[in-house]
Amino acid sequence: MIRRNWKNARPTSLLHAMELCKQYALVKHNMSEQRIAERMGLPNHWALYKWLASGRMPAVMIPAYEAACGCHYVTQWLAAHAGKLAIDMPTGKACDATDIQELQALLHATTGALLAFHAGQQDADQTLATIQCAMESLGWHHGNVAQHKTPQLDLGEHDDE
Repeated sequence: MIRRNWKNARPTSLLHAMELCKQYALVKHNMSEQRIAERMGLPNHWALYKWLASGRMPAVMIPAYEAACGCHYVTQWLAAHAGKLAIDMPTGKACDATDIQELQALLHATTGALLAFHAGQQDADQTLATIQCAMESLGWHHGNVAQHKTPQLDLGEHDDE
């Protein structure tokens, strides 16, 4: 099995977003679909199976599904589909050299993806996903620098991606 870089994974459809959430829950938290359904408060897992097969989950259940899985790929896809960027809320934390190197590697990969796309060597969906990831990362760093003087308390649970 290929190790996935969850931080840079971007869904290309709603069904793909739901599948990414399910895979993330399985890989990171060892959670089956039945366990996800339990955490969502569903009386049985058959409704979740149906939603995952059809890609038609009630909107009111999306936050519960993402909370149970521990990721937000459906929300990311919905935002991107509407032409918006979903950026994690910056907390004003101090970045180290590794954070900046990750950003630099991501921007370098984005430049490479653009060159490959314009040379006809890469498809548009993959290129758009790479660009979106870079823009979200830059947006987070922008907000983080703006928040640095007044940092927020880190009370939320963060998954290692």
